[in-house]
Amino acid sequence: MNKKLVAALSGGSVLLMALSGCSGDDSESKVNDWAKKVCDQVQPQLKKIADANTSIQQATSDSSKPADVQKADSAAFQSISDAYKSLGSAVNTAGAPPVDDGDKTQQEAVKELNATSVSYANLKKQVDKLDTKDQANFADGLKGVADELDKLSKSGDKALQQLQSGDVGKAMAKQPGCQKPSPSAGGGSAEPASDTAS
Repeated sequence: MNKKLVAALSGGSVLLMALSGCSGDDSESKVNDWAKKVCDQVQPQLKKIADANTSIQQATSDSSKPADVQKADSAAFQSISDAYKSLGSAVNTAGAPPVDDGDKTQQEAVKELNATSVSYANLKKQVDKLDTKDQANFADGLKGVADELDKLSKSGDKALQQLQSGDVGKAMAKQPGCQKPSPSAGGGSAEPASDTAS
């Protein structure tokens, strides 16, 4: 019932996990200092997002009771919303990266992170309104949430990609705080929801 949601959510966290996706050689110390400032605050938020992903997967596999799934999804979306908001604050506090168009890159990344936070908060509201007394209605409602999530995961992560490109991206990739974390509880990666009815 919730497979599509899990698959969409896993896609949604990809834009952040891209932080750990690049590696590079020496960069200027100013860029490294900026990256350290951001990445020191990024790690707990990436962990929060990874843990939220895991809790949704566990709710799906451990129990098919709509009320349990709703509770887990609602808490996970709130957690992810908070994490993105904190990431926006981290990038904002760090100031503009010392590269060409640093101000613009920073402003766009902060705007995007904050908008993503609001989107996840809205998904939480959507999940909270679902009817858990009727399993069929709940499944339909959950499909709507998964569709929104899918759109969210595919929409504008351009600002973040720019933030993670060039010297800034290389510097961030070197910082332990920007390495992809492991979720607290063991959870397998989501399988594509190809068997979900459209």
